[in-house]
Amino acid sequence: MQHGSSESAPPAIFIYLSSFDDLGLCEQVLQATQELGYETPTPIQAQAIPKVLAGQDVLGVAQTGTGKTAAFSLPMINRLHLERYSGQQRPIRGLILTPTRELAAQIEENIIGYTKHVKLFSVTLFGGVSQHGQVQKLRRGVDIVVATPGRLLDLQEQGFVNLNHLQYFVLDEADTMMDMGFIHDLRRIIKHLPRDRQSLFFSATMPPNILEFASTMLRDPERVEVAPESTAAETVDQSLLFVNQGDKRDLLVHLLKQEEVETALVFTRTKYGADKVVRFLNRSKIKAEAIHGNKTQPQRERAMKAFKSGKLNVLVATDIAARGIDVSGVSHVINYEIPNISETYVHRIGRTGRAGASGVAWSLVNEDDERKHMADIQRLMDRKVPVMTDQPWHNGLEEIELDRGRGTGQGNRRSQEGGDRTAKKKPGRKKKPFNKRYKPGGGSGSGGSGDGSSFGGNRHKKPSKKRNNGGGRP
Repeated sequence: MQHGSSESAPPAIFIYLSSFDDLGLCEQVLQATQELGYETPTPIQAQAIPKVLAGQDVLGVAQTGTGKTAAFSLPMINRLHLERYSGQQRPIRGLILTPTRELAAQIEENIIGYTKHVKLFSVTLFGGVSQHGQVQKLRRGVDIVVATPGRLLDLQEQGFVNLNHLQYFVLDEADTMMDMGFIHDLRRIIKHLPRDRQSLFFSATMPPNILEFASTMLRDPERVEVAPESTAAETVDQSLLFVNQGDKRDLLVHLLKQEEVETALVFTRTKYGADKVVRFLNRSKIKAEAIHGNKTQPQRERAMKAFKSGKLNVLVATDIAARGIDVSGVSHVINYEIPNISETYVHRIGRTGRAGASGVAWSLVNEDDERKHMADIQRLMDRKVPVMTDQPWHNGLEEIELDRGRGTGQGNRRSQEGGDRTAKKKPGRKKKPFNKRYKPGGGSGSGGSGDGSSFGGNRHKKPSKKRNNGGGRP
């Protein structure tokens, strides 16, 4: 790989690494990518794969849906295949740590496809289910382990996991790991890893605390970054909808009944809030299910299967549970509640507009603290999100100006799976819905201008059917 200035490096990647054939992968791994329909590597894959194949530690920063799974797993599989272990019992040589059960299962599904023509075996370790099947696979011998931190530590303490022969370590979704409070578990795990290993650290955002932690586990890493950190995807059409808190449920029903909404992912801040929204939607004749940490693994899997197959069009999720959602063609993301962590907003809207497809993100902003949260989000993105005024419950509050002043925009990094919000609401002025019949795309009023603030016009196109090379993720 050429080393040069940051201005000259990207053009070289796109000129010379326009095909998976150019990345340096072996014939067997290339055959698997071809059968999966991969043609052109995504930018993160084009940058990261050659560096991993060269044995370098990598610090990868890329938005969700950019193919990070293939970026770290394809070169690892390639090297493990070429460096075959000659002993009788297969030791664990590759470890991928990820924050959620859904994401772990999704990564292994990709790995199974990538290892179709090589003799490598993998297992997924996560809680919420019996450990019996996982232990049986470990006893037979596996090359690659995909795990959540808690279950990995449990099985390690029971003597079923031995990491003494580990060669490749991947930490995926590092920022979410921090948000979920896994820092102590991660440190315990890293203490058991051989020093002579290759480490890959991937994250959608790279705030200072994540960067500091990365420095403790990486040796002279090569940083690869395909988009400015904390920048919202350009393919996502974002809008703010100002609404009083008491009117949010009615507005949500109104939005979900719009003809253009094919599949919608609705975000709440809490598990309790997600369940309340689902009950209201079901009473309003809109079929919806919730996915969050209190749901059992079978319940989460059933909801995800229905959503992916198209049998369920509306999924209500908390941020942590949604990290395992990798569904192509999600037409709309709706922020029913605005997150108090700015980077979380970027993760949320990244669930639509994936792999070059178009998508829409609507954010329901109340008259209280959510206006402050949205101001932080705009500052983080360095972008003002337009207001959709042509909706029945618009409360007439002033637009949120873009403040380019220096600020962390990170809010309070607590787990967002806690109880219901108890913040006091300011009285605010409540505006009744318009009496006139709402007409989608109406050009009258302040929302009918050509700035994309109404439902009409060409701003809500169906997601394109472009293939996501490399398994766009959560």
